[in-house]
Amino acid sequence: MAKLRVHNISISVDGYAAGLNQTREKPFGDVDVPGPRLHDWMFATRFGHEMFGKPGGGEGIDNVFATAGDDNIGATIMGRNMFGPIRGEWDDEWKGWWGDTPPYHHPVFVLTHHAREPIPMSGGTTFHFVTNGIQAALERAMEAANGADVRIGGGASTIQQYLRAGLVDEMHIVIVPILLGAGERLFDNVDRAMVGYECVELVASTGVVHVRMARSSTGGG
Repeated sequence: MAKLRVHNISISVDGYAAGLNQTREKPFGDVDVPGPRLHDWMFATRFGHEMFGKPGGGEGIDNVFATAGDDNIGATIMGRNMFGPIRGEWDDEWKGWWGDTPPYHHPVFVLTHHAREPIPMSGGTTFHFVTNGIQAALERAMEAANGADVRIGGGASTIQQYLRAGLVDEMHIVIVPILLGAGERLFDNVDRAMVGYECVELVASTGVVHVRMARSSTGGG
């Protein structure tokens, strides 16, 4: 049965997945200053290099986990803030952070309150804009995935909504050894939604800790 999965979501030791004050120049908010420290682990991997069309990159534990986030994924769901910094009505020139060839290569469903026509991109990615809620987005993504799994790309608020609805099957969280002190916490506003999940893998690389959570075999979630 197809699953709804979360992968490669980096958080600080104090639980923040993104900083404040997102702009076009700072997609992760203030954590981008002096650099995207939450995500340095991924950008250093072979997977991260390939994402931006560059050669090289590390092939160790971090690369194994980063690459696993693409395994058997047929569609992605993301929140509007992950797609871009535009608020309110759309700026039709904005087509995401990723250039003409986004790294998804499958349908992506963007949660929003403002309708917009789909945007087909090079490499197989098409952005679809869903205005009628998380369940509708999931149904469309599952249909588009055609039997493969669906990934929640982020951000924190979108993951929280699916957790509260009891719809997330697996999560891969990356704990980065920094303190941010402000921003969006991943596990705020989820009440008791995490009851019923268990840690199925805990692995440390030289720079981060990878945690995989899944629904407990005894039920719950």
